[in-house]
Parts: sequence; C-alpha cells; structure tokens
Amino acid sequence: MTSTPPHFAPRAGTKPGLPVVPVIDVAGLGGDRENRVEVARQIGAACRAHGFFYAIGHGVDPALIERLQELAREFFALDPARKRRIAMVHGGRAWRGYFGVGDELTSGVPDRKEGLYLGTELAPDHPLVRARTPMHGANLFPELPGFRETVLDYMEAVTGLGHRLVAAIALSLELEEDYFARRYTAEPLVLFRIFNYPAPTPESVGLWGVGEHTDYGLLTLLLQDDNGGLEVRTDAGWLDAKPVAGSFVCNIGDMLDRMTRGLYRSTPHRVRASVRRDRLSFPLFFDPGFHARVQPIDGLPARADDRETRWDGESVHAFEGSYGDYLVAKVSKVFPQLSSDLH
Repeated sequence: MTSTPPHFAPRAGTKPGLPVVPVIDVAGLGGDRENRVEVARQIGAACRAHGFFYAIGHGVDPALIERLQELAREFFALDPARKRRIAMVHGGRAWRGYFGVGDELTSGVPDRKEGLYLGTELAPDHPLVRARTPMHGANLFPELPGFRETVLDYMEAVTGLGHRLVAAIALSLELEEDYFARRYTAEPLVLFRIFNYPAPTPESVGLWGVGEHTDYGLLTLLLQDDNGGLEVRTDAGWLDAKPVAGSFVCNIGDMLDRMTRGLYRSTPHRVRASVRRDRLSFPLFFDPGFHARVQPIDGLPARADDRETRWDGESVHAFEGSYGDYLVAKVSKVFPQLSSDLH
C-alpha cells in the first residue's frame, strides 16, 4: 500500500519547492490491523506535515456522488425566489437552509458563494431537538425529486468514512482505535454543506470564494469538482490543492489541534473565486458531539501556541466550555443576522 503524491505547479508568485498534499489509499482501513496501522502511519505523517491529505479507495459509491452533483447543479440553477423558499431564516435553531451570494462572512468579509446548510436529520421528538440544542433538527430540502434521499444517503456514507478515518488518526497517535468514538464521536455532530461558487459577472466583487480560515471541529471531508481553487497555507507559502479524481480532500480542525496540543495543527486554507464557470464543493464536517468537552490527550507534550500566526489571532487551546460553546461563538460571526436563533 503506497501513498502517491500529486504533482503541483506552484501558483505564480509563490515560493518554489512547495510541499504537496499526499494522496493516501484508505482502502486498507477495512482490512486487518497491519493494513490499518500502515494507513494510519501515512495519515499521521500528513497531519504532522500540514494537516491535509487526499483519501482515495474510500468506498463511497461513485454513482451516489454523481447523483449528488447533478442535483446540486439543478438546485443552484433554480430561480432565486425558489431557492429562498428554504432560506436559513426558516431553519431556526437547526441552522439549516439556503443562503445567497455574499450572505456568509469570513472574518467579516462576504464570501463569493451561495450554499445550502444541512446536517443529521433529526425528528422533533429527538432529545437534542426537544432540548432546543442549536444546530440540531430537520433539514430544509428543495422540492426536487430525489434530492432528500440522495443527500441523506451521501451523508450516511461519508459519515461512515469519517468514523474509519478518526479511528486511523487514533492509531497514528498510538491510541486505541476507539479513543475518539468513546469520548467524542459515538454520536458525532455532522454538518454538511453544498456550495456553489458562481462564475464571475460584471457585478462580482472580491477575489475570494472563501477567505482564509481554519475549520472548527475534528475532521473535514471535502468533495470538490474539477474546477480547482482550494489553497492551503504552509510554511513555504500557499499551495493549490488541485482536484484529484475519485478523492476526498481531508483536513483536521481546531478540536484535533486542541486534543493533540498542537502536534496536529488545523491548517488555514481559502478558496479563490471562480474565474470561468460555476464551482461546486461539498464539505462534510465530522465533529465531536455538541456537549462534549474537548480535552488534550494525556501524554502529549504541549507545542508553542500559534495564535500569533493564526488567521483570527485566537488560541484553540485557551477556551473553556463544550464544543458547542466554541462552535456557536464561531458561527455567530458567519451569519450575524441569524445569530439570535442560536442563543
């Protein structure tokens, strides 16, 4: 089992000799312990280097991925008034629904993208919904045949992959494979986004589809189309995370940075705005349970706090409270006009 790095050409103006994001065949995670340990070793090396890797051999049905992409294109092609029938203002505390171009902020700057916020589908009588837990509840689906079923099937498949990957991350840290499952992800907080970065128009403003940021939780599994635009910050400069057919781009979030005391850093990344045609991306966030209190892993030495070089100047190691507290504080800045729904 080998890890084959893709070949990248550095963007003009960046330093030569940039690292590459490794491509890791994760099919061995379904095999015996020797195979799982070997995949875990490769994932650990990627997490120590810059927190990003491509996962191939993941077992998610290509036909399911194709259906999802087709339905996403169909949804974003709808008249704006039809899309806004399921606007986030109707999602309440579940924090679900559609938002338009420029509605979402990164570091206070509007993103050049539109999207649909989704998550684990929960009935009104689910204990977390009855307790009015933020970001838990029912999704708002467009009236498109097969959309609901395809999204839920996709989320189930990729969530299963998330469980396998975090078990491998545990092995990479010389922990028991169920370390994260026992403490944080037996019932993970799974949030899913479908984003469209529209092709430029004479009215388009801004260079970034999404500005520089880190992800908040444990692990992100991103399906991207063939347009490109994702960029990862490294010590040597920004590198292009170019599309690799049949892969998910995986990156670690702030909570894994916190758990590992900075051994595995949550790496800043950004998305350059589309320049030719619409770009689709599908990030699924596999995160600790909302009420989990994320603690450092015993036995790992603390690394230097990187708040001075982080995009937001904040420390993931300094906050107190649950993951839900951290998450709500972060997303309240993303849609400030909706933040009252979460409190």
